[in-house]
Amino acid sequence: MTIIEILLIILVILVLAFLAFWFFQGSTGRISVRRPVESRVDEYLDRRFARLIDEWGVVRRPAVTRFREDQGAVLDSSEARISELKGFEADFNGTLSELEERLDALEKAFDRKRPGK
Repeated sequence: MTIIEILLIILVILVLAFLAFWFFQGSTGRISVRRPVESRVDEYLDRRFARLIDEWGVVRRPAVTRFREDQGAVLDSSEARISELKGFEADFNGTLSELEERLDALEKAFDRKRPGK
């Protein structure tokens, strides 16, 4: 190997290390590899949401606390219901795909049995 090749390898390693550091810097482990930019924005907003609300003066803290006390149980049950519905949707899509495959098989069998074809 020449000195230029060694320097290029070191440069590539440094660039990869920098990208890895930038990607995981300050993360709490919720960064998605499939959506790196969106997940970093989501994480940023999650961490700084209360401070953003205070800075912008959108809602006062007592109103937020009162809302959390009043609606916390409702929101938790809604989130649980949403996860149940997502499970149902996955099962439904699986069943629908299976039925479509069976229908295709029946149509092919019917086409083979029809006389004159």
